Amino acid sequence: MITLTTVAATGLFSYSWLMIALPALAAAILLVFGRILDASGHWLAVAAVAASFVVALVLFIQLLGADPEARSVAVPLYEWIHTPSWTIAAGLQIDQLSILFALLITGVGGVIHVYSVGYMAHDERRRRFFAYLNLFIAAMLTLVLADNYLVLFVGWEGVGLASYLLIGFWQHKPSAAAAAKKAFVMNRVGDLGMTFAVMAMLALFGSSAFADVNAGAAKLDPFWATAIGLFLLLGACGKSAQVPLQAWLLDAMEGPTPVSALIHAATMVTAGVYLVVRSHAIFEAAPIAATAVVIVGTVTLLVGAWIGTSKDDIKKVLAGSTMSQIGYMMLAAGIGPAGYAFAIFHLLTHGFFKANMFLGAGSVMHAMDDDVNMRNYGALAKVMRVTFLTFAAGYLAIIGFPGFAGYFSKDHIIEAAFDLNVWVGLCALIGAGITAFYMTRLMLMTFFGEKRWQPGVHPHESPWVMTVPLIILAFFSVIGGVLMNFWIQDWLEPATGAHVHEVSLVPSLIGWATLAVVAAGIAIAWFVFGGTKKIPATAPASRNFFTVMGRNDLFGDAVNDTLVVAPTMAASRGLVAADRTLWDGAANGLGVLTSGVSDRLRRLQNGQVRSYALTMTAGVVLVGLVVVLVQLG
Repeated sequence: MITLTTVAATGLFSYSWLMIALPALAAAILLVFGRILDASGHWLAVAAVAASFVVALVLFIQLLGADPEARSVAVPLYEWIHTPSWTIAAGLQIDQLSILFALLITGVGGVIHVYSVGYMAHDERRRRFFAYLNLFIAAMLTLVLADNYLVLFVGWEGVGLASYLLIGFWQHKPSAAAAAKKAFVMNRVGDLGMTFAVMAMLALFGSSAFADVNAGAAKLDPFWATAIGLFLLLGACGKSAQVPLQAWLLDAMEGPTPVSALIHAATMVTAGVYLVVRSHAIFEAAPIAATAVVIVGTVTLLVGAWIGTSKDDIKKVLAGSTMSQIGYMMLAAGIGPAGYAFAIFHLLTHGFFKANMFLGAGSVMHAMDDDVNMRNYGALAKVMRVTFLTFAAGYLAIIGFPGFAGYFSKDHIIEAAFDLNVWVGLCALIGAGITAFYMTRLMLMTFFGEKRWQPGVHPHESPWVMTVPLIILAFFSVIGGVLMNFWIQDWLEPATGAHVHEVSLVPSLIGWATLAVVAAGIAIAWFVFGGTKKIPATAPASRNFFTVMGRNDLFGDAVNDTLVVAPTMAASRGLVAADRTLWDGAANGLGVLTSGVSDRLRRLQNGQVRSYALTMTAGVVLVGLVVVLVQLG
């Protein structure tokens, strides 16, 4: 096992802050200079992300050339907070884990920026949209490049803000405004976990730096190790749309499709996986918390797949799929050293093929006058050849077709799950079969069968500024798994403490079983939706339990309303009533009492001399009586 030593930044690493600064500066310029940049501002945003990618690529090459034990570089920036108890410095940590995320964020993010130039071409607020995209990139890079949890939390909140702005970008639509608010509120619930975790770290370690937390984790009391692990898991559930904080993700599809590709497929929803893997020392010291991660991931991969089987909205099918695939990553991260590398491996390949399919869905919507209902599609393979072929590459990758990216990364997770527990492994295996079913259903309903286009719709291929990004992402959806399969475990071992496991191109027994289950899922989907099967214009009513549950998102909103929203509203109404009855009543009563007493006293001041003389006489008599009584006593 390689022992990692953090070294001080020198040379090019001293400029690593430019990865964050460039998109942040571009976002500021686009927002401050306003309409002056309406015509060309989007290219400034593209250039900023491209420049960040170049910086990340150069630093990655530098790390490749360094000794494995010296591939963690500390980049101090400035002293942020100083108190008598602890000092927090803002700094960056460039290591094997963070640089892979930087490449994913800026690489896939840059491709999505180019795609957005065409997709948002006719939007009056395109400049603002690109400013928000750049803001998101800067915040996400802050999250993954930070060298301590408090700076990470700044990026964590930044991506939450950018997500809110982008999901609700078309705020003239009530559904988009509501979706943005829902995402923001549900993520704040998860952020409570992050807040508690960081406060506990500061109290226990006197620091929130990764190095200090990792060094002290093994000595932690089991209670506190478990508590911090569960707090971190709560934060991860919010950002990564894991059960029970998953309900916001499907509604988030109200945002422009490039937002779905960037935030809800390739980057932000993977932040929870990054958090768990980065916090591996905490979870290794807290088996209960690690088990909770496995349970959450397993449940979510099945819930997301279940939802994906019943949706007709092409983006919501992909959203359910995203939940499911992130569930696989969380499952792998919870397994521990045997799963860390596979979680990141699948995260990277998923970034390629899911961004590819979300952008492909956007291309289909562009051709179908923004219609998202797959029941109105059909036979698009012939008129949208590039979109079809690139989407097909993503489809083959996600179902785990041999040789494609997902085949390598997801199969490793399923095998690791069986090594952990046979029931967890069976759940992961079933999830693979359901994935093959709903993704085949999507392909058949969208690209094959009869034309079911609405009157006046004339599908056509998207312009090159949208298809070239599709081709790039499709290319990596094909070869991404092969490129990383034999390399990524060795690369990540120093950063995660994971031991390398043997991998092979020849499927194991579990690998063959996975392929059989995937083939069964494809066959069932073909039997139901393939060939000459008629696709009704509207979803037929169904009493089937699984269909009803899937169409209603497993009643996630109803559960949230019952367990959280309704009690909160009732408590709020009770507090309002108490405020009006008790506190306002007490304050108003005191005012009435004071007013009444004042009114009575005011009547004594009537301006008549005889009244004042009588009062003075009475006072003298009273004083005299008191003096006499005192003398007699």
